[in-house]
Amino acid sequence: MSEIVKTALLDRSMKEVFDWSDSDTPVRDALWYYFMESNGHNTDKTEEAMLPFMSDSDDKIIAFVNEHLKK
Repeated sequence: MSEIVKTALLDRSMKEVFDWSDSDTPVRDALWYYFMESNGHNTDKTEEAMLPFMSDSDDKIIAFVNEHLKK
């Protein structure tokens, strides 16, 4: 039996996951950039903000990205 990788969505490019995006940037990096901009480029705060995404469901991640990153 194969192991399920819970963060696989984070490693896919934005354009693979979201039909509104044409970016090759991985979802993980797009979130990182979003949080860095949101908190004045504070790496510690960004790392803390990213932690929940390591265990969140794909649906929660997609909903967050659609709400906060979709332009």
